[in-house]
Amino acid sequence: MNTPTPRILVVDDDRAVRTAIRVNLSKQGWDVSVAEDAEGALKLIAERPVDLVLTDVAMPGRSGMDLLAALRAGCPEVRVIVMTGYGSVQDAVFAMKSGADDYIIKPVSKDELVLIVERALKEKALLAELIQLRQEVQEKYGFESIIGTTPAMLEVYELIETVADTTALVLIQGPTGTGKELIAHALHYRSSRRNGAFVRVNCAALPENLLESELFGHEKGSFTGAVRQHRGKFEQADGGTLFLDEIGEITPTTQVKLLRALESGEIVRVGGSETVNVSVRVLVATNRDLRAEVAAGRFREDLYYRLNVFTISVPPLQERRDDIPLLVDHFVRRFCKDNGRPLLQVPVAVMQRLINYHWPGNVRELKHVLERAVILSRGETLTGVKLPEAPQGKEPKNEILPEGMTLQAALMEYERRVLIEALKAAKGVQAQAARAVGISRSNLNYRIARLGIEMKDVVYE
Repeated sequence: MNTPTPRILVVDDDRAVRTAIRVNLSKQGWDVSVAEDAEGALKLIAERPVDLVLTDVAMPGRSGMDLLAALRAGCPEVRVIVMTGYGSVQDAVFAMKSGADDYIIKPVSKDELVLIVERALKEKALLAELIQLRQEVQEKYGFESIIGTTPAMLEVYELIETVADTTALVLIQGPTGTGKELIAHALHYRSSRRNGAFVRVNCAALPENLLESELFGHEKGSFTGAVRQHRGKFEQADGGTLFLDEIGEITPTTQVKLLRALESGEIVRVGGSETVNVSVRVLVATNRDLRAEVAAGRFREDLYYRLNVFTISVPPLQERRDDIPLLVDHFVRRFCKDNGRPLLQVPVAVMQRLINYHWPGNVRELKHVLERAVILSRGETLTGVKLPEAPQGKEPKNEILPEGMTLQAALMEYERRVLIEALKAAKGVQAQAARAVGISRSNLNYRIARLGIEMKDVVYE
């Protein structure tokens, strides 16, 4: 993908100055336009947005500082460099305090001019990249990425909404592949710490000695290979969220140190004596039954009660089969887009196979199966689905849709059941039911009418 040519606007009442700057900057391949005053500059920007404005301070009419104020109010994304004459450094300082990105003292050499402009454009590109990255992360890991409308998933959504913007430690329980990390991300991005770091540690992937160093950091020379001081994950997550995945795998020794850090908000690096204070929101996840681990003597009881403040349990996929069509639609759309393919249609027989399969690997397994299927499929339909052989005794039932029923009709019937259940749970309050299934109230009203739902269908206590 070609990067757009940066657009620069030079504003100076001295024709010779603006012409010279235009010539020098144009030689760098930049798209340069000029204006002789602030009014003309604002008119040009309204007609054709720019990336950077290079403006003189002292001009007839509205000054460069007035132009700076107008740009900061109306076009905050535009980089602004002010130019001022020799001996007017105080103007440059005032401009920087007022929001300018840089300043130039005239006269300026060609090389210095190019260097300053180049730096400002690079900073703008990096900022735009950061904003785009944050948006992509939010789309990938936000609340909307957790798919499902079954009662079990509606309860998960409600718990996320309740606890996200608090300081509570959250324990996320569920089998491998159910999306526990997605829930951790959703909790982070819906909290007041969303602009802080989200730091993940897989506790099962590291041996005890390395895990301790990874969590709490170490001092230079504390062990062989410790050639410099290392900030651990607690420090890296300061001001943000620390997600400890597979918490049930840590050893008793590390459990003691983790408990101390959770209780005090203080950590000590390996090999050090200095106490470091950290402000971290901790989320933990496990596929183990921690209560059973406590009973077996493998997990500290005091740490278990410290972790078990607020629990979110994620059901396995086989317990929410009604969500499978939604997940299939989501993943097929995603992988078709990622691979530059037109959207593939899912045949009824293929969907039925996916619904009937027992999914021991849960949503993660479904995701991988569909990614492979999209790559292998030819034509306009999803034909490349290959399911692993079912273990003995777990052969899925060979069910198909009733004769004459189309996939569209089956999905509409499923949607009807979901909305009725949501209305029941909300005791008939449509605004609350709409929030529960993630749509607007007007959208809910439209669907109620389209699906022929009547209030007599919604029987609630």
